[in-house]
Amino acid sequence: MPTEPLGAALDRVRAMLLDPERLVRAVAAGRRRGHTVPWRRAELRYVDLKAGRALQVTTYDEAQAHTHNSAVGSDAAGAVEELLELPFGNWHVDTLDEVVQVRVTKKGEAQVHTKPREAGSDAEVAVRREHDRAKPRLLPVDDPVLRAVGIADHRGQIKPSRQSKYRQVDEFLRILEPAVDDAVETGRVHRPTPTRPLRVVDLGCGNAYLTFAAVSYLATVRGFPLQMVGVDVRPQARQRNTELAASLGWDRQLTFVQSSIEAATVPDPPDVVLSLHACDTATDEALARAVRWEAPVILAAPCCHHDIQTQLSQAEVPDPYAMITRHGILRERFADVLTDALRASILRQHGYRVEAIQFVGSEHTPRNVLLRAIRTGAVSGANVAEEYATMVEQWGVRPALASMLET
Repeated sequence: MPTEPLGAALDRVRAMLLDPERLVRAVAAGRRRGHTVPWRRAELRYVDLKAGRALQVTTYDEAQAHTHNSAVGSDAAGAVEELLELPFGNWHVDTLDEVVQVRVTKKGEAQVHTKPREAGSDAEVAVRREHDRAKPRLLPVDDPVLRAVGIADHRGQIKPSRQSKYRQVDEFLRILEPAVDDAVETGRVHRPTPTRPLRVVDLGCGNAYLTFAAVSYLATVRGFPLQMVGVDVRPQARQRNTELAASLGWDRQLTFVQSSIEAATVPDPPDVVLSLHACDTATDEALARAVRWEAPVILAAPCCHHDIQTQLSQAEVPDPYAMITRHGILRERFADVLTDALRASILRQHGYRVEAIQFVGSEHTPRNVLLRAIRTGAVSGANVAEEYATMVEQWGVRPALASMLET
């Protein structure tokens, strides 16, 4: 892809951001090589307030969103200038006429990809000027994939019974996006190109609504060349998902295979491995495959934790913690925590930086923990192995992931 001076590319972005009639939405994300930014992403759109139209800028740190409105004119221009001065690695600008993607290279130049709006585009509908405090969604409600997977109805409205699924899609994408951006900007993942697309594998994909959402966001919204594979052991899941991918025109960039996680084969080692709500030790199988592939990014949202729970019920509990496992519901919850803590420790010992974060609010699902692991290749300190050894010895358990990685 040809490059151009960064200043010229940002001048173009500036003009688009300061057009209150044509801008639909803009997103700044990632960081340039060797730089830091105070926000993991920033979103811009125009809203109509009682005092008149204003540029709404929403910035996100790791914990929350911060929204600020600036009146059209010098205030909005100042807000835009502050963002353009930050060393973001990517700008995605969506207008009524075109979609522009700017990526800053390691050399500090800009790769600019522009595509015009297709005839009959519904961009006019997508321009929402009303002011509200609802968090902007990464996939708009009228995205075709939401209708395809049954989250939205034929009118592009989220079904009342599927609101929690829509929220789950959005929260998942908000976790996926910075993980991918950081991996690309730090060089852990090749910058996606048509000849070397971003490679993603979803192990235990099931009905794949998050798989399809990831394709829509990464390929359509972000414009990444993409090669994605969904793996599930059920033949009906493969058939359904394959037909759905073909109906969306994604049969070349999204394929599905019927296989166990352990036996699954993919065309190339993946950049990103997903495992979202795989049951019990299926999550461990997915983590083991990802580690063996040396996948740069792993996002795993575990489901049930029966294996360690069963082991706890049979083990001699160390004093004075018998009160924790005496009651079934407390033993179950403790098993959840212990299982994921041990998984995180094992991943650290295999060269990953690991965070356990909230996936979605507990009011939407009790299974709301996600392990985000980034491969650094760094050797963990002796204290990590010592902590792990002490924990498994005291509780008398043997994590499935440890056994799988020893074979």
